[in-house]
Amino acid sequence: MPFSRFFGHVATIVSHMRCPICSHDDTKVVDSRAAEDGTAIRRRRQCPECSYRFSTRERLEEVVLMVVKRSGDRTPFNRLKIITGVSAASKGRPVEDEQIELLADRVEEILRATGNEVTSAQVGHAVLEQLRELDEVAYLRFASVYKNFDQAADFRRELALLKK
Repeated sequence: MPFSRFFGHVATIVSHMRCPICSHDDTKVVDSRAAEDGTAIRRRRQCPECSYRFSTRERLEEVVLMVVKRSGDRTPFNRLKIITGVSAASKGRPVEDEQIELLADRVEEILRATGNEVTSAQVGHAVLEQLRELDEVAYLRFASVYKNFDQAADFRRELALLKK
């Protein structure tokens, strides 16, 4: 997400930053610019007391996306679990690591659009929808684990759904 989308409307700069040298608690911002591909703001500051110059970085703090499991337990969303699961389902397939990273980004984006709390079922369905577009074999492999396939009929049913 572009940093300016969240901070572009800020008209005044809060300058209450303590000087790391003399501990004066009201340093002055002398320069601000986007940093880290627009995901942070780098501020050059100067202490009016001792004239020491230093830099700070500000980043947007995102609200933690919580996943409600079938048991009712709530855990923070873990993007790495999606990457690991999709990587396993894609093993030996013509799927690049970058595509898996993008898939995980899209899933997280879709889930965040629904609110700060999602069910594990919503996570699984979002992964399946994105994986269907990426690679049908990886989709079937992931679905077989996610949906607990235990018979060939389960694969036939899922293939029929995939063809639609």
